[in-house]
Amino acid sequence: MRIVIADDAVLLREGLIRLVTEQGHQVVAAVGDGPALVEAVVTHRPDVSIVDVRMPPSHTDEGLRAAVEARRLVPRSPILVLSQYVEVSYADDLLATVRPSRGQNAAGGIGYLLKDRVADVGEFLDAVDRVAAGGTVLDPEVVGQLLVRRRRDDPLQQLTPREREVLGLMAEGRSNTAIARALVVSDGAVEKHVRNIFTKLQLPPDDEQHRRVLAVLAYLRA
Repeated sequence: MRIVIADDAVLLREGLIRLVTEQGHQVVAAVGDGPALVEAVVTHRPDVSIVDVRMPPSHTDEGLRAAVEARRLVPRSPILVLSQYVEVSYADDLLATVRPSRGQNAAGGIGYLLKDRVADVGEFLDAVDRVAAGGTVLDPEVVGQLLVRRRRDDPLQQLTPREREVLGLMAEGRSNTAIARALVVSDGAVEKHVRNIFTKLQLPPDDEQHRRVLAVLAYLRA
């Protein structure tokens, strides 16, 4: 894969470069600020960008704002945010870019992981691969903080507690098999819950939309 890395911490940036190149990937740009990230994405059209939230000049949310801008300029460009904290407002804006435009398929390619909660290198590299492939990978803490902003018109109120649990695990990027393992139920039971979720969220089969992504978005915005 062709990868852009954006992090102002030189040691971490160099560590990420070494990590991904050892896996056979190519780092087409390694930058340390938001404008450089946007320029790199527009210029190189990478398979995935790995982005830190805090970058110059204020070291607050420049990286995340730049990621939102990069997705605006290069729609569907995969972005994996790797941060020490959750910036709720711009995280929601970034997730909003997953929504399909008229006539387009739903596009994932978004991840938001907290550095302190990445358990091992293999887990991180798997997340990079899933985001590059168009998946949505979210740290449970990110999901939890976004849910604090729940609106009164909750579209999920028809879901049972178990269906909400299944949808929450879907939001973490887990497959049906992984959800079944986590809940200690059969794959068939999970498939039934997922079908019920699609029905209750009014997501009928559609070749132009990815129902799993749309269900997760409904969960995060509820």
